[in-house]
Amino acid sequence: MKGFQQMKVLLVFVLVSLLPLSFAKLRVGFYKASCPQAESIVQQAVQARFGVDKSVTAALGCDASILLDSTGNNQAEKASGPNLTVRGFELIDQIKSQLEVACSQTVSCADIITLATRDAIALAGGPQYNVPTGRRDGLVSQASEVNLPGPTFTVAQARQTFGACGLTLNDMVVLLGGHSVGVAHCSFFQDRLSNFQGTGTPDPTMDQNLVTTLTGTCGSNPNVDPTAFLDQNTSFVLDNQYYNQILSKKGLLQIDQELALDKSSSKMVSNLAANNALFGQSFAKAMIKMGNIQVLEGNAGEIRKNCRVVN
Repeated sequence: MKGFQQMKVLLVFVLVSLLPLSFAKLRVGFYKASCPQAESIVQQAVQARFGVDKSVTAALGCDASILLDSTGNNQAEKASGPNLTVRGFELIDQIKSQLEVACSQTVSCADIITLATRDAIALAGGPQYNVPTGRRDGLVSQASEVNLPGPTFTVAQARQTFGACGLTLNDMVVLLGGHSVGVAHCSFFQDRLSNFQGTGTPDPTMDQNLVTTLTGTCGSNPNVDPTAFLDQNTSFVLDNQYYNQILSKKGLLQIDQELALDKSSSKMVSNLAANNALFGQSFAKAMIKMGNIQVLEGNAGEIRKNCRVVN
């Protein structure tokens, strides 16, 4: 799913843009005949990485267009400001190399990301679910097209961005639960610790003990930008503790905390905080729905040989 954009099971946010929707006719088991070992290759690679780096869950969840490197005449999405701290590219490269040996130019980078994210979520204690595959890789990646909601967005602003992608308020609240794993750089919430919205005081909606703790974590050196866990309780487990924390005024990002305060979302937050099974089921459905946004199929796009460059 790493700075703000590496929170990403969600990334949640990496997948959100304002382009028109196009839903593909994907299906579970798309590679059953053409590359029967595809899903097991992805799963084994993710499991091996998770064994040595549990933060990999939050690193995955991006759109395949962010995998493309910049060229001499084009600045790709990964070069845009919000995406500069995204990581995990080398894992996708590794999986792609293995798949090219097993079944050359058959499995798309877009499907690799989707499958790897699904597997990482399960390893982190999240729901196990099937994802439809059959995506094709896009040919365009431009930094100028990156349009992501920021950590200081209000619920209404974030809702507008998610809504432009066909995602509901409920989808948004559930997907932001991906902040149950990952970290945020201090620069994304520093103002909440001492000068919230220019008041010269901390954000009154943040727990005072958390303010003190984070102030110590972040320090005062403007040239250093430490990180803090978005979920201070079960930091590497994808569960519903994120919602319990924002109900206790312990959300790091402004958008996280406002979910618990805004009348339009507060009831959903309470329901998810009280029922981890509900969160898991809802998160799986929302991830599948998000994974169907702006998908290429059939003869559209291509199957890249190397996820970093077009063929």
